[in-house]
Amino acid sequence: MAGGAAKYRHLGRSSAHRQALLRNLVTSLFEHEWISTTWHKAKEAQRLAEKLVTLGKKNTEASRRRAHQIFYRPLELVPKLFGPIRERYASRPGGYTRVLRIEPIKEDQAPSAILELVDGPKDMRFAMTARTIARTRTEGKKINDITASNIAKVTRYREEGEGDFERMVSKFEGMFKEGEKGVEEVRQKKVYPKLERSR
Repeated sequence: MAGGAAKYRHLGRSSAHRQALLRNLVTSLFEHEWISTTWHKAKEAQRLAEKLVTLGKKNTEASRRRAHQIFYRPLELVPKLFGPIRERYASRPGGYTRVLRIEPIKEDQAPSAILELVDGPKDMRFAMTARTIARTRTEGKKINDITASNIAKVTRYREEGEGDFERMVSKFEGMFKEGEKGVEEVRQKKVYPKLERSR
C-alpha cells in the first residue's frame, strides 16, 4: 500500500543490521533485566521482548527453537526464559516490559530510555513508588490518587506483592531516618562550632 504508515522503525540501518541490533538489545535485557538505550531502540526492542515472553509462556518445542534463534547466548538465556521468567508472568495477561524515558545519556543525543522487565528484582517503578510512600509517611502526608493507583499497578501481578512492597517501603523509611540523623550531625559539627568560635 503506497503511502501507508511504517509498520516499524528502521533505525537508520539495513534489515540485517537492525535485526542484529534488536537481538543484541533483547539478549542484554533478559540477562540484566533492564537496559538503557535510546527511546526509539527501546520501543522496538520492547516489541521483540514481549514476543519472547509470550513464546516462553507457550512452552512448546517450536517456541524453544524460536527463542534459540533470537538470543545470542541461548544456552544461558533460554532456560531463564522458560524457567523463572515464565513462572513470573504466568498469571499476567500482557505488558511484560516497561519503557521509562530518562534524560539523554550524552549531550546532543536522541532521547534516552530504560527498558526493563516488570515485576522483577530491578523494577524501577516498584522502587520509585515505594520511595514515594516512604517519604510521604515520614513527612506525615496523605497518599494521593496517582500514588494509590501506582501501588495497585506494581503489586497486582507480583507474588507476595504487598509484602515485598512494605519491606521496600520500610527500607526506604530507614534510609530517610538515617538521612535526618546525618543532617543533624552535620548541623552540630559544622554550623555550631563556627558560632562558638565567633563568640
